Amino acid sequence: MDHPAPTPASALEQAHDYCRQRAAASGSSFHYSFRFLEPPRRRAITAFYAFCREVDDIADECRDIDVARAKLAWWRDEIDRLYAGAPSHPVTRALLEAVEPYRLPREAFEQIIDGMEMDLGHVRYAEFKDLRLYCHRVAGVVGEASALIFGVTDHATLKYANRLGLAFQLTNILRDVGEDARRGRIYLPQAELAEHGVDERDLLQGRAGQGFHALMELQYQRAQRTYDEAFALLPAADRKAQRPGLIMAAIYRTLLEEIRADGYRVLEHRVALTPLRKLWLAWRAWLRG
Repeated sequence: MDHPAPTPASALEQAHDYCRQRAAASGSSFHYSFRFLEPPRRRAITAFYAFCREVDDIADECRDIDVARAKLAWWRDEIDRLYAGAPSHPVTRALLEAVEPYRLPREAFEQIIDGMEMDLGHVRYAEFKDLRLYCHRVAGVVGEASALIFGVTDHATLKYANRLGLAFQLTNILRDVGEDARRGRIYLPQAELAEHGVDERDLLQGRAGQGFHALMELQYQRAQRTYDEAFALLPAADRKAQRPGLIMAAIYRTLLEEIRADGYRVLEHRVALTPLRKLWLAWRAWLRG
């Protein structure tokens, strides 16, 4: 990577302000796990999260597929500029000071954009193995890059982080079944819909058929197993550094239980935890370490 030209302090701070506002405005649970980090790592993870929000919003909010592809192509070029030391966007200007210290690979940003492109058009996945590729790109890779920012001494920690990212994405998919269906997207594997006798037309029209509850229970059990698999992969040497991910897991597993306790009414509404409850869960998880 070329050495970047010095960025004026005021311009750099404006870039970080943009990222902080982007992260806070999203209302995401990720924001709560950042609060406990030391300032340099907090700035780095906030900038990285802001990048994820930028490209995710293109996939979610841009109705014209050609325009969305053009915007994602711009971000590919911007990643090239980032690694050449000359980014132009506030997010990448903020990321510039994080890329080398935390060894953030260019491929991570490229794969995340690849995943967002998978969200354009007719979103369907035949089997879970197909869905898993998508989850790897939009969540597993995010987990790995985040782990690098938190601090890694054992390479096995990246396997843990990838699996934890998968667990988060499986939780998101379960939570957002109704919201995604209203966008014409179905992330639940088609083979599993067929196995439980669930017609995708019912999902698109917000109707829970006879096999819907069992289908949701399958998704719940898969997500829970994935959390357990992730925790089993976390080396003890990196557990303290990786506490932000463990905070996220505490919040997301609580959300998963709330969805189940609500009877999987995900076609009717989006289950969410209150900010105060998230903060309490985050604080408890941090102390538990």
